[in-house]
Amino acid sequence: MASNHLKVRTRELVAEFCAGNDQAFAQLYDLYIQILFNYGIKITQDQELLKDCIHDVFMKVYSKRNEKTAINNLASYLIISLKNRLFDEFRRQTFTSEDAVEDYEFRCSTTDVERDYLHTELEKIQSDKVEHLMKNLTQRQRQAITLYYLEQRKYEEICQIMQMNYHSVRNLMHRGMLKLREAAL
Repeated sequence: MASNHLKVRTRELVAEFCAGNDQAFAQLYDLYIQILFNYGIKITQDQELLKDCIHDVFMKVYSKRNEKTAINNLASYLIISLKNRLFDEFRRQTFTSEDAVEDYEFRCSTTDVERDYLHTELEKIQSDKVEHLMKNLTQRQRQAITLYYLEQRKYEEICQIMQMNYHSVRNLMHRGMLKLREAAL
């Protein structure tokens, strides 16, 4: 019954507050401060942080009093807002730790152009390495591996192109891959 009374009283106070009655806002604050504190203390033991976040939530409600968006359930709105505010603060604190700041500075200093350039260079180095390793293979092994891995052909197609039977192509590819692995080590 008390919960129902709280809901009715909350609706009345919200209506008065939206009509410009600052005293109604103070009463809403008094009604919900302990509820929010009890909820927030389950998330964080830092009472000062919790008090600041509760204050921020109420300031947000106060600053939005002239907006036409109605809050259907103030208790839920306040609790969700507090939870989000606390998690935002946790993220901010984590982000501003020394390691996080250094990581952020590094990520900010690496522009998209630099990243693209580094990616292109890495691909070129890998391509050159594969090309060098492929020189260790016979011409037929190179052809079979190129058809299979680069052109993504099926074994049946490779058999037709190279005019070989299926088992011969598989053996050729197997021996070629063994040579590549040995050369790569």
